[in-house]
Amino acid sequence: MGIVSKTVVSPFATIVAKGVGKSFMSLNFELIGRRVKEVRMLKRMTQAELAEQTRMSVAYISHIETARKKASLTALVSIANVLDITVDTLLIGNQCNDQAEYQLELALLIDDCNIYERRFILEMAFAAKSNLRNNRLLQGVAEKA
Repeated sequence: MGIVSKTVVSPFATIVAKGVGKSFMSLNFELIGRRVKEVRMLKRMTQAELAEQTRMSVAYISHIETARKKASLTALVSIANVLDITVDTLLIGNQCNDQAEYQLELALLIDDCNIYERRFILEMAFAAKSNLRNNRLLQGVAEKA
């Protein structure tokens, strides 16, 4: 495969990213918006409070959360700072082979659970993982036959 190159121009520098046979993906702004909303709500903060602290309009925060507008890097940094998280927390799931992709969702899933519910969810996850892997192995055997 040929070399793919992409030039990104910013006010600070021109960056050329090169890779062999790699494609460049675009950001999933719906996922970013969902993360902004999830973390904001986890922090018990309204859109108006986030807007005030980031010096953005409530409408713009709403548009980011619903992906009607694409948040700039400056906006994401400002939002992350106010929410006391890193920008990567907002970008989780946008990078190929991201090992931390579902950690926030899992944390939010069990956040309001009691110890019994957490244990039940954990045991279900172990069982589901085991079944998925066993079925994958069986599919490999069936495909070879």
